[in-house]
Amino acid sequence: MKEITPAELKQLINDKKDFQLIDVREEYEFDEANINGELIPMGEVLDNIEKISKDKQVVIHCRSGKRSATVINALESQHGFTNLYNLTGGILAYLEETK
Repeated sequence: MKEITPAELKQLINDKKDFQLIDVREEYEFDEANINGELIPMGEVLDNIEKISKDKQVVIHCRSGKRSATVINALESQHGFTNLYNLTGGILAYLEETK
């Protein structure tokens, strides 16, 4: 599984790169703190595959990186995605490391 560090994600955002950011946490978690990703809760990802780009880099994150890793494994093995990156440490690491 490919990973991206919080610093690398911050650089993508700052450089206004063309990528997709997907948050697989629950809505209440998203409401507490988010980094402007598209909210698709983990349990709804497989019903929303058409929303996930296959043509550009897609960064998927959750709270700590575990749920997003599970989602990426499923998308890669069952649906052939090759452009997915897991945010190392999730939003917790991102918020801590990019203050």
